[in-house]
Amino acid sequence: MTHRNAPLTPLGRQRAVAQVLVRGRPIAHVAAEFRIARSTLSKWVTRYRAAGPAGLEDRSSAPAHRPTRLPVEVVELIESWRRSRKWSARRIARELADGHGVRCSVRTVTRWLDRLGLNRVRDITPDGEDLRQPGRIIARYPGHMVHMDVKKVGKLRDGGGWWAHGRGSAQDKKKHAQRIGYTYLHSMTDGFSRLAYTEALEDEKAVTTIGFFHRARVFFAEHGITRISRLVTDNGVNYRAKAFARSTCAFIGRHQRTRIYTPRHNGKIERYQRILAEECLYARPYDSESERRNAIGVWVHHYNYHRPHTACGDQPPASRLHTGVDNVMTNYT
Repeated sequence: MTHRNAPLTPLGRQRAVAQVLVRGRPIAHVAAEFRIARSTLSKWVTRYRAAGPAGLEDRSSAPAHRPTRLPVEVVELIESWRRSRKWSARRIARELADGHGVRCSVRTVTRWLDRLGLNRVRDITPDGEDLRQPGRIIARYPGHMVHMDVKKVGKLRDGGGWWAHGRGSAQDKKKHAQRIGYTYLHSMTDGFSRLAYTEALEDEKAVTTIGFFHRARVFFAEHGITRISRLVTDNGVNYRAKAFARSTCAFIGRHQRTRIYTPRHNGKIERYQRILAEECLYARPYDSESERRNAIGVWVHHYNYHRPHTACGDQPPASRLHTGVDNVMTNYT
């Protein structure tokens, strides 16, 4: 935000105009002194002569005439239908086209509802409540919904990075000399028990994802999850590959991909990756990438068998499964 005495505010423009009209200086000289274009100062002088100081105020850059803009009566009709009948933008656009011969896109109706303050349901309800209750994605039994995702993190140099040695250190400067790539953390978690399996791999290609899926499936089978009813993933290239579909179709009932730009549909694995980052990846400095990968394996074991989880009644995820492969189970009661 500029202060009120800045050179090109309305007050500063008035000072420039006064140099021309009061002192009689040439427009070109004053424009060069104020470091503005000659045409700009000429415009300000013309506006000042026509409207006085009010002519130097900022004006809207919107065009004065827009032939394609919806007529006022159509906008009033949109507002009336939205308030009285609570129609959606798609329904309003269809009604305008079929009943009134006005062709406009759904996006145009949505923009007008936004300008009118009627784009949300709570804007047209008497008490401002939201009539749309958020739905919950609930897994009814082990293997009902299994979530998969990949998290990409930068690799660590041998000896540690800037976090271990500080900004400006020799290790910190090495990052600009040579890139060392990324580590791809492939994870799978069961939506019912929250049992998780994670591997640090070198890429996220389809063939790598297929190998990880079958190793994770063996891990889940050891805990009694022998059938996956629904596999939930995002729309990554590795999950859309035909090879991945052919390799997994015999072991899952259905492969469901989330709606585009809607990561909350795969929220259980997203939340698991956040916990992994907070409690393991960035919990302390590591001296090498291999040390961090070993720490990931130790932490995943701790997560499955010892760490209390609120969704499991403050018990570890493995406690919700009948079959266990680890007899060291901490009891949080």
